[in-house]
Amino acid sequence: MRVINTGDLQQDTPLSRNERDWVYNGLDCCVTLEIRDVLRPQFDNISANTYAFSQALQAPILEMAMRGLRVNQKRRSEVLSRYSAQIFQLSEQLTAIVRDGIGFPVENRLEHGKWKMWWRSPAQLKTLLYDVMGLPVQRKRNAQGLMAPSTNRDAVEKLSTYFIAEPICAHLLALRDLDKKRQFLETEIDPDGRMRSSFNIAGTNTGRLASSMSDFGSGTNLQNVDRDLRSVFIADPGMKFANLDLEQADSRNLGALCWENFYESHGEAFAGAYLNLCESGDLHTRVSQMARPHLPWTDDPKANRKIADTIYYRNYSYRDLDKRLGHGSNYLGTPRTMAKHAKVPVHEVETFQHNYFRALPCIPAYHAYVQHELAEYAQLTTLFNRRRFFFGRKNDAATLREAVAYSPQSMTADEINTGMLNLWRADRIQLLVQVHDSILFQYPEHLEDVIIPWALKNLRVPLTLKGGREFVVPTEAKIGWNWGDVVYNKDGSVKDNPDGLIKWKGGDSRKRTDLDWKLSVR
Repeated sequence: MRVINTGDLQQDTPLSRNERDWVYNGLDCCVTLEIRDVLRPQFDNISANTYAFSQALQAPILEMAMRGLRVNQKRRSEVLSRYSAQIFQLSEQLTAIVRDGIGFPVENRLEHGKWKMWWRSPAQLKTLLYDVMGLPVQRKRNAQGLMAPSTNRDAVEKLSTYFIAEPICAHLLALRDLDKKRQFLETEIDPDGRMRSSFNIAGTNTGRLASSMSDFGSGTNLQNVDRDLRSVFIADPGMKFANLDLEQADSRNLGALCWENFYESHGEAFAGAYLNLCESGDLHTRVSQMARPHLPWTDDPKANRKIADTIYYRNYSYRDLDKRLGHGSNYLGTPRTMAKHAKVPVHEVETFQHNYFRALPCIPAYHAYVQHELAEYAQLTTLFNRRRFFFGRKNDAATLREAVAYSPQSMTADEINTGMLNLWRADRIQLLVQVHDSILFQYPEHLEDVIIPWALKNLRVPLTLKGGREFVVPTEAKIGWNWGDVVYNKDGSVKDNPDGLIKWKGGDSRKRTDLDWKLSVR
């Protein structure tokens, strides 16, 4: 191999394609090493630990990226055909509404064996919605920094509140959701019948992994797969999936932060109010009890759950709505913004927050603590000793929201990544995907009774809080032969996807039904 002195290279130095690649990769490695050697002496204990942890994660993450997920080609084709048929049907309905109802000439055309749908054109949608129908123009800042008319999702959702636009907007939103699923199902699969993804350890400020297509240009972000599509991914022969999920991790971590910051200054009742609620067994029903004291609550948890599950507004039960509002309130969501996303009146959110914060004063106290730390030091350090500096304006609302969300979300990332590292080091299972607060892996099916209890134990990352209180986020396991959930009828019988994930309760009497492996590989 030719030796190339990169210090003598000029722009016009003749190099072959291979030599250019050697130079590029060589500089990439050598310069990175030189930068590391300059930065390492600047490490303190906190940054050194974070760096060492990130290095340790490289091996399991590379293994996940290399292994990928096996795709059931038959199931993939069936689901793709179903979505394509739904897209065509809805598209024809929308075309009839616009052409016959409004008189705007649009059509879907078949070109070179593929349908060209008019509603995919932003220009045509802008003409229809703003010029023909005269709806208020929704604007968004474009790539040039200018506020320009938009037909993105936010714009269409806002326009859907107008009576004359509602059926058109409903069709557009449904079509876009279906089209996104179709595009995912058409993602390129590698020749061995697997879909792969790359994972970036330093891709976020919280420690969460970021994901994108594989290093070979195939695949996609497997951390963001719609639950309706996960059934196309299947375990290898003789193997079975386990999906381990941290239960209410962000909320419990917020409770732990409130305890740690206020236990000594405010006492156990104040500091532990939210953490006790999280550990009570049914957080969201208890939140409804606090936020809606006028309802006929009882001393019976089952009766209270039934009350909380009562449909209250549109398709929301009290519990569903309060789950959303509680989560948003924890992270400084304003009544106006939360009302827009939940599609409820602003006064509904204002009333909720008044009762919620009055019952849980430790949460606004935590917001005030973060604001003080941001103003004084522009940095926060989590209970797992991960530090982040904030470079935005200290008095900016967006910077404060980022700071409030940082520690709970970062702790979740460190909990799931530490658990993942524990599992990988034992070399008993095969890691597949990490999805922020859950891990998917496969294991030899005949070892299930041993592997699942062991994995649940090793995913626990305990902390000792002030006053000696033990804290750990609990983990739930689901098992099956594909990544989707089993779909049940109201009577409890299986409606669809019998090989899907079910909650592990000490065993599984099912037998795998999808045994045609040849259909799963090209």
